[in-house]
Amino acid sequence: MLPDTITKYLISHVARNVPAAMRWYADDAEVTDDGKTYRGHDEIRAWLASSASEYSYTTELTSARQVDEQTYVATHHLEGNFPGGTADLDFTFTLIDGRIARLVIS
Repeated sequence: MLPDTITKYLISHVARNVPAAMRWYADDAEVTDDGKTYRGHDEIRAWLASSASEYSYTTELTSARQVDEQTYVATHHLEGNFPGGTADLDFTFTLIDGRIARLVIS
């Protein structure tokens, strides 16, 4: 079971609702995706906006687990018009005080 913060973030992320997704990030949050790290709200907002428009895809949550008291992994299966057409990605979240402090997508 994922915490509400992550569940609500993922709903916003999948819906490509950038303002709603941004509510769940800590002010000093970091996101690492495709080997690049984005720091703070401005960089994360720009990353979310560009990733939302770059490709069309569907996503399905296939598993979720808690690693420790702050870390959760949500695995998603994606299908779309990106290179390769399908991917299974781990979204590894670190929560601090109920907000996303770090997200690593791998």
